[in-house]
Amino acid sequence: MPEVNMLEVAGWILARIVIFLESLIYAGVGVVLLFLAYKIFDWLTPMDMDKEIFEENKTAVAIAVGAFVLGIALVIAAAIAG
Repeated sequence: MPEVNMLEVAGWILARIVIFLESLIYAGVGVVLLFLAYKIFDWLTPMDMDKEIFEENKTAVAIAVGAFVLGIALVIAAAIAG
């Protein structure tokens, strides 16, 4: 059985923890940017999107907002990935 170097194992685990934390940070930044993009889109449109979708149940507005959010999410993901 090969000898295990505990320092190498600890370094490997620490590297994985750092990668995980960086992923969480990038995910948080992406969510914040997506939320801000939606709020700007809502502000630029002549109607209140939340009211149209949730109170008046307008499916067309929900589909348009969903397409916008998916498009912005793809752009943010590509920007984060580099």
